Amino acid sequence: MARAFVTGGNRGIGLAIAEGLIAQGHEVLIGCRDLAQGQTVAGKIGAGAVELDLCTPLSIRQAAVSVPEIDILVNNAGVLGTGSVLDDPAGFDEAMQVMVHGPMLLMHCLVPGMKERGYGRVVNVSSGWGAFSDGVAGPGAYGVAKAALNALTVASARTLPSSVKVNAMCPGWVRTRMGGMAATRSPAEGADTAIWLATLDSAGPTGGFFRNRQNIEW
Repeated sequence: MARAFVTGGNRGIGLAIAEGLIAQGHEVLIGCRDLAQGQTVAGKIGAGAVELDLCTPLSIRQAAVSVPEIDILVNNAGVLGTGSVLDDPAGFDEAMQVMVHGPMLLMHCLVPGMKERGYGRVVNVSSGWGAFSDGVAGPGAYGVAKAALNALTVASARTLPSSVKVNAMCPGWVRTRMGGMAATRSPAEGADTAIWLATLDSAGPTGGFFRNRQNIEW
């Protein structure tokens, strides 16, 4: 049994990832801004909850201290934004903090322990909108932040031993608060590839970008 930490795990794709990992027998902690809400959700699925504000480095460091010996880190939390990439500097800063700086700092804090224990899996929940092959699309800074998260995935995987695997994935268009109810996939369907990457065996890939458990272009 591994110990997993899923950011933004109180709803949507993050919740489905947490539920899927619990179903496989893993211990799961979910990170969320509203601790009371997180505890309510966690209690329903058999997880633990940790207060985590990805816009605040101190909150990230405190959360990392409170979740020692994490084997699986799923950087799932995200913000969509509005308008074009140059319209809203504050929105750009928030997108980069939540989807790039926050995941990087969590990895900085938690990956050394994975290396010491000889086992770790990091899953960065990205998007096809962050792919150069798809034109770095999406509203606001979303695509730019996801492209940067993809770059973080490649760069960090290159520096780590094969026992610690770092991969990015695209869940597709999912019926969540962000994706809307017209989306074509359920949260469970969107979570499947993330759960697969979170539980890869020793022969599994690292430094890749996946959708439907298949490698896709950056």
